[in-house]
Amino acid sequence: MWVLPLVGYVGLGLGFCFLTLAIASGLYYLSELVEEHTVIAKKLLTRLIFIVMGVQILLCFVDGFPFTLSMLSIVSHVVYLGNMRKFPIVKLSDPLFVSSCVLVLINHWVWFKHFSSSDFSSPRNRYDYSNLPTFTEIASYFGLCVWLVPFSLFVSLSAGDNVLPTMGSEAPGMGDGGDGKNKRQGMIKVLVDTILGWIGEVSKMAGWGGSRSERGFSSL
Repeated sequence: MWVLPLVGYVGLGLGFCFLTLAIASGLYYLSELVEEHTVIAKKLLTRLIFIVMGVQILLCFVDGFPFTLSMLSIVSHVVYLGNMRKFPIVKLSDPLFVSSCVLVLINHWVWFKHFSSSDFSSPRNRYDYSNLPTFTEIASYFGLCVWLVPFSLFVSLSAGDNVLPTMGSEAPGMGDGGDGKNKRQGMIKVLVDTILGWIGEVSKMAGWGGSRSERGFSSL
């Protein structure tokens, strides 16, 4: 067969594009919700951080998770909590924000290495070779205890129109002249609009137009 595999590759590519577009649209909508309900979002995120920290403590003392890795995760969430002091405004050069980005990568690596290891025979571990964590349990742990809070912060934090791709002002939303036209925007919205703007510029250079791409998701 020659045609059917080609159809399969085309379908896979289109499916990936539609999935990416759907995720971007959903994140864009969530970012707008946070902009409209900042106080509620801050309360929910703060409680979420404390809940995840409590789950980490339970996993450490009840299920025998490594104490060092659990403490690393707890300290990481304390750092994430520091980003709430000026919520939802964030400066990309803020040491807390930079540290949060680094800690996300470190936590992912150390926990992935832990679950990839076959050495679960530590006396502190309550599970043995006959009761290893399933893929669903591991994926749920990563989703809820490693990625959920950083991802929620990334969606919720706001940046000024001039923050991405350049940082020309001290604080987001400054210099709008009081007319409200240059209000702060969610990082997701700025990122998506910036990427679409770049795509529009490349399309223009290639002679494909690109006026629609420059509009971003403003109609949402």
